Amino acid sequence: MILDKYSILRSKYAINIEDTLYSGQSFLWNRINGHEHCFSSIIQGTPIVISQLDDEVIRIYSPDDEIGGASLPERLRTYLTMDIDNRNLFDDRFIKRYPVVAALVKEYSGLKLLRQDPFETTITFMCAQGIGMTLIRRQIALLCERFGTPCTMEFRGQKHRLYRFPDPASLAAAPAPLLQSCTNNNYRRAVNIKRVAGAAASGRLDFGKLGSGELPLERLRETLCGFEGIGPKIADCIALFGLGRFDAFPIDTHVRQYLAEWFGIRTASNALTEKNYLRLQEDIRTILKPELSGYAGHLLFHCWRRKIRHLRTA
Repeated sequence: MILDKYSILRSKYAINIEDTLYSGQSFLWNRINGHEHCFSSIIQGTPIVISQLDDEVIRIYSPDDEIGGASLPERLRTYLTMDIDNRNLFDDRFIKRYPVVAALVKEYSGLKLLRQDPFETTITFMCAQGIGMTLIRRQIALLCERFGTPCTMEFRGQKHRLYRFPDPASLAAAPAPLLQSCTNNNYRRAVNIKRVAGAAASGRLDFGKLGSGELPLERLRETLCGFEGIGPKIADCIALFGLGRFDAFPIDTHVRQYLAEWFGIRTASNALTEKNYLRLQEDIRTILKPELSGYAGHLLFHCWRRKIRHLRTA
């Protein structure tokens, strides 16, 4: 496929593609060797390249004018949540109460939350439990190579091999020992992924219904946690990154650390039982806008990892 069509997307505010794609919400984008600030992936079966032109302008390359029935610009504006102004994530009350944190996170105001495919998000975060971002990328790349379908894209005269994310039926039929190599050698995790994929393939796990916005967040989480291998944190990641529920607030070790240090929430140092997990979510919603707490929380997560822990995200 030759990526000979492109669209220019202009934002009214800063947008930072590198921070967005390498913030721990997606592990399916990769840098293109030899092309600075160019990143490739596949969206709804179509290879895409995103290139950052300046702080408010990006260029999108594709072999097609449409993706999933929507025009290329429309689909990518939705994908990159360009309908949300990140300057409104933290209100004046937050800025006055936590001026140091507000100043730190302002550097990452161009980080956009992605509206991703819910099945891809589910499997990715089931694979990602307890391992670092670099290893997650390797595991997901291996998953796509072994169980996805290949495609070759030509970009600026160079050919690149990409792999589409495997569909539910393919993963459901995958031999568990072979799938195990894509789950940090965790056999139980491989079996759980097969079962969830099977539920998605049969319609028992209905992402269309879950993403309709009609279910309360608690009910949505309860439904996802009904599948073995999905706990509250993974359920919240699926809701936030795959189902557009920006009120979902995943909590992991880094989040607990910034809740304790930045916001003085003492219970963040306690064991992360289900009861304490839900209590911490209640606490953070008194600090952040409840309807955007997960979106804002992801910026705080990325800021904490980069500015305080000095961790690599790429």
